[in-house]
Amino acid sequence: MSDLEQRCAEAGLKMTGQRKTILKVLGDATDHPSVEDVYERAKEIDKSVSIATVYRTLSMLDELDIVTRHEFQEGYSRYEVNDDHHHHLVDLETGAVVEFQNEELELLKEKIARDLGYELVDHRLELYGKKLSSKKK
Repeated sequence: MSDLEQRCAEAGLKMTGQRKTILKVLGDATDHPSVEDVYERAKEIDKSVSIATVYRTLSMLDELDIVTRHEFQEGYSRYEVNDDHHHHLVDLETGAVVEFQNEELELLKEKIARDLGYELVDHRLELYGKKLSSKKK
C-alpha cells in the first residue's frame, strides 16, 4: 500500500481501483496537474476512470487535506500531494510552477505575525514572475 493509499485508508476512504489509479497519478506527478491532466493520465492506466470520478476524488482528497488545490490565476485548478511545506513561483510566460523553500522567508513570516500580535497557524504564498534574460541577471 502506498503512502497516499495509507493516508486515505486512515481517513476512512474506501480504496476502489479507480481511486488507487488516481492516487498513483498524483503520487507520480512531477508537476501540478489539472483535473484534465489527472484524468488523461489515469485513463492511460485504467480506461474505466471517468472525469466525474476524478473531480469527486480530487475534491474529497482536498477536503481531507491529502492534496492541495491551487488556483494559479489560470482559470482552472491544479493539484499536488500535500506532503512538505513549500511555496510556488509561477512563470507567467510558460505556466511552469517552481517549488521553493527559504528559511529566511519562514522566519520573516513568523516575525510579521508576531509583530502584529498573532500566532501564524497557516498560510499560502504564491509568487508570479517572468524569467530574467541573461543580460539582466
